[in-house]
Amino acid sequence: MTKIIRSPFFYVGDKYKLMTQLKKLFPDSIDTFIEPFVGGGSVFLNTNAKKYIVNDIETNIIDLHKLFYEYKDKKEIFIEELIEIIKKYELSCSFIGITVPEELKKKHVKTYYAKFNKPAYLDMRDEYNSSKDIKLLYLLLIYGFNHMIRFNNSGKFNLPVGNVDFNNNVYTSINNYIDFVSQENIKYHNMDYIEFINNLKIGEDDFIYFDPPYLLSNSEYNKMWNEEKEQELYNMIDVLSSKGIKFGLSNLLIQKDEENHILSNWMDKYNVYDIKSNYISYYDNSIKKSNKEVYITNVKETTT
Repeated sequence: MTKIIRSPFFYVGDKYKLMTQLKKLFPDSIDTFIEPFVGGGSVFLNTNAKKYIVNDIETNIIDLHKLFYEYKDKKEIFIEELIEIIKKYELSCSFIGITVPEELKKKHVKTYYAKFNKPAYLDMRDEYNSSKDIKLLYLLLIYGFNHMIRFNNSGKFNLPVGNVDFNNNVYTSINNYIDFVSQENIKYHNMDYIEFINNLKIGEDDFIYFDPPYLLSNSEYNKMWNEEKEQELYNMIDVLSSKGIKFGLSNLLIQKDEENHILSNWMDKYNVYDIKSNYISYYDNSIKKSNKEVYITNVKETTT
């Protein structure tokens, strides 16, 4: 595996851009790759293993992964069905040449996709909130602001339209994902990470990669994470490591000069690597030069 595959879910903050660094620090040989916080899936999509077991507590993201997996032998049909929905709502789709009128591009130079797609997007959002059609959720993710999944207290998807489009990059990422999962042994789970791990029989040649919510981040995904959960995670990793189980963990050590002291007090017992990362917040799209991301592992021998 040489090229880096991007997840078709386009998570802000996913590990797509960091995989060239992380892959070098993973074990040379992996039987089962285990990922308790799979998110968009960029890590398992770029890791060589005999089997993959991935999990996320977010039901919608696992349902989306399963949707793609269900089409592993009928990729063309999946693309056709997505395009039919796009045509039904009259959304832009540069992939098939449905473009925004030139006069709108001139009037709204930086936001013309959002201006053009907003009415159709809102109609599609209403339909999803009524039907819960998982394909509509995927397209809402593609056309929505920052490719996020967000619901209000009533359980209604409420993300506004984004200045984005179904383009060649989306098509390529869908193809790459389905091509990958059609050739691999993958199982998806939807549960709390502790329950997930406790239900596994983990061997000495398996490898667990943790990418938990970041304690220092304010993104939607991280709001339910706190210091107690952070310490709970590290206690579990210590137990796993004491049993000879291989692990790797990514985390944000410093953000805006604020340090995660729970992480810094824990990590030095293991191998710690600095990761060059342009960490971007959902709420502040500027690159933070004061941020520091690290990768921590008990794997002593790594690929050079």
